[in-house]
Amino acid sequence: MQTRVTRRGQTVVPASIRKRHAIGAGDRLLWLDEGTTIRVVPLPDDALAALRGCGKGEGLLEKLLQERRAERDRDEQGLRPR
Repeated sequence: MQTRVTRRGQTVVPASIRKRHAIGAGDRLLWLDEGTTIRVVPLPDDALAALRGCGKGEGLLEKLLQERRAERDRDEQGLRPR
């Protein structure tokens, strides 16, 4: 998809992209200049709510418990300063 930039620096977000990403009037977009490319990222109104569930299926609880066990073992062996 291609759009043009007006003399005032404005452009149009194509309708199919607006629908797919639920972008509406008044929504904020973040422009990331990566040197040779530019990315446009829609910003959610509530960033914390948008992150809800993003770690599902990653086994994060088990990873946390493993790290805690390893930390406890290091403490018991005197390998970690208190």
